[in-house]
Amino acid sequence: MRLGRILPVAAAAVLLTGCTATPTEPEPPSPFAACAAQPGGGTELPDVSLACFTGDGQIRLADLRGPAVINIWASYCGPCRQELPVIQRLADTTAGRLTVLGVDTNDTRTAAASFGADHGVSMPTLFDPDRKLVTALGVVSLPSTVFVDAAGKMYVHRYPMDATDLTEQVREHTGLEVRL
Repeated sequence: MRLGRILPVAAAAVLLTGCTATPTEPEPPSPFAACAAQPGGGTELPDVSLACFTGDGQIRLADLRGPAVINIWASYCGPCRQELPVIQRLADTTAGRLTVLGVDTNDTRTAAASFGADHGVSMPTLFDPDRKLVTALGVVSLPSTVFVDAAGKMYVHRYPMDATDLTEQVREHTGLEVRL
């Protein structure tokens, strides 16, 4: 009699084992800083809203105030991988004087987070998996960098830069003198 009671319980346990949900892989933690919303704006930037990589809301780029530098990159882009640490140095060097944002485009969160963590990139970064910004700007190559001056005028630089090139572009298009 005991075996008669145990077998149905064991059979039910075996059947239910296949019914449990498999856990989904958690998203990697963001190595990037939080994004700060900017009320008002008046820049020439396209009216595109992108999610902050940290998940703390959307940023409407048309509201961004200059001077600012927006670097558009992807983890699979070789020149981006070389340039992004230089952009991070710019963010560190100009904190409080210049807004520096990254925009990870056409990429996965996992790959971008891994690259950021491995290379010490922590500046605020927006996530654009659908290429909204590059489409609005007509950008076809990565990396590309958008410079915005204090009056809101925008300039798009479509080639990778080293520290010397970046310093020159910041001076020319934002009016700020920096040393990297």
